[in-house]
Amino acid sequence: MSADQRLGQLVMVGLDTGAAPGSLDSAVTREHVGNVIYLGGWEGAQRVTSTSEHLQGLVSDDATGGVGLLVAADQEGGEVRQLRGAGFTAPPSATEQAQMSHSALTRAAAGWARELRAAGVNVNLAPVADTVPASLGTANGPIGQYHREYGSDPETVSAAVQAVVTGMLDGGVEPTVKHFPGLGRIRSNTDVSATGITDDTTTAHDPYLQPFADGIRAGARIVMVGSALYSRIDPGVPAMFSSRVVTDILRGDLGFDGVVITDDVAAAAVAATPVQQRAVKVVAAGGDIVLTGDPSAVPELLAALEARSRTDADFAARVDDAVERVLTLKDRMGLLPCSTSGDG
Repeated sequence: MSADQRLGQLVMVGLDTGAAPGSLDSAVTREHVGNVIYLGGWEGAQRVTSTSEHLQGLVSDDATGGVGLLVAADQEGGEVRQLRGAGFTAPPSATEQAQMSHSALTRAAAGWARELRAAGVNVNLAPVADTVPASLGTANGPIGQYHREYGSDPETVSAAVQAVVTGMLDGGVEPTVKHFPGLGRIRSNTDVSATGITDDTTTAHDPYLQPFADGIRAGARIVMVGSALYSRIDPGVPAMFSSRVVTDILRGDLGFDGVVITDDVAAAAVAATPVQQRAVKVVAAGGDIVLTGDPSAVPELLAALEARSRTDADFAARVDDAVERVLTLKDRMGLLPCSTSGDG
């Protein structure tokens, strides 16, 4: 793979349901982006399937070094599901899923995963491992307001997270445990607000980290890191930009050696950080894939990674590590030209 193709493996770009057909063609073929996420509410499995086939059809030696795409969706259930209509079961909210037995939830998640896989979606950005304390409940803007949490105690959340991770893997889709180290203790939504997003409670050894650890133990190979602030861990630094969060706690304390993906770097929570710095800060902190819902930001994100790699040997080594983690995951998924594992 060329240097540009390797950098492209570190970006995931959003494809909105209202975007023109082929709107991401140049991102894959010319900018070498290796990962796509469906956004905006897609109707019908037939449309999603044909789009997924088109996207994977862009893969070539010149575009991506022959490496297949991660094609992702937010299919949590309840109010948060990007794929709807014929061919997609409507999963209940996480709050409702938590009422199911472990075996029933595992079977259900496997069924949802099979529908995703049939539509060409190989990554689900779920389950949510955030614990929302009962004292906050629906006043928690990002999670509780939408019933995205499995419970108000880490034990309940852990049990459901493990079931969903196991079921997704059984159904042939990579789950993503999110939003490390937890969005359950803040009031505002990081997607739309830069205030009210500081967690003054969570520590590096907090019980609320247990659902993430258990999701990883159940086999999750992707963890999403959020953009909230944690005053008792790394004050003033969004989690996705924090080496304390990503490298020391997630990779060090929890022993996670898989792929770390960000929440949307186009979110309001990190809007004060110039676009060209966002990808660099993510990789410097130990992250691997920079997710952006804004396709227009892709050239700037990639250019910044290339420029920093050229002038900073330590950063270039971090890039190499990140690329290798992404390619290791894709090899397990059967997305490398010479993959001997995975099932396609």
